[in-house]
Amino acid sequence: MFNEKIILASASPRRKELIANICSNVVIRPSDCDETLPAGLSARQAVEYLSKIKNEAAVSNLSENEIIISADTVVAIGNEILGKPADKDDARRMIRLLSGKTHQVYTGVTISSGGKSVTFSEKTDVFFYSLTEVEIEEYISTDEPYDKAGGYAIQGRAGLLIEKIDGDYFNVVGLPVSRLNRELKAFLNS
Repeated sequence: MFNEKIILASASPRRKELIANICSNVVIRPSDCDETLPAGLSARQAVEYLSKIKNEAAVSNLSENEIIISADTVVAIGNEILGKPADKDDARRMIRLLSGKTHQVYTGVTISSGGKSVTFSEKTDVFFYSLTEVEIEEYISTDEPYDKAGGYAIQGRAGLLIEKIDGDYFNVVGLPVSRLNRELKAFLNS
């Protein structure tokens, strides 16, 4: 566990729960920034870009000896990045698109303090079962898909739709805790 004061620049309740596994002194301070992506970024580049701009927005309120951690997660299939569904039709489209296929979840994380920063990203492959229309309709009729990238929450009912994953489970939830723990140690010792 780290004793330093950590600022988590995120409003995500899932990230708050996850970071508690490695930091006992965490303050939640969401950053406010324009999350419009420049054209032509890959999913990995997008999450790294977004974690950096969230971190930069949070740095303006930084006190001495505080460490800011910011993150962003996207779901990508092929060249398409899936954000949060706009409505039930959009959720249906996303779950149909993921059905029977493998997609990637990327989380970008930026750590900064004292004028230095480091950014990294983690990728997890997620394999969905082939779903029936009934399974899709049952899932999108819950509240779960509507505030989640890609329209699903692996830690919830969507876990029943997933055959397997290759990579960090917590990355799919929204924060690659194990990698963050190692990166934070290296950052503090640099």
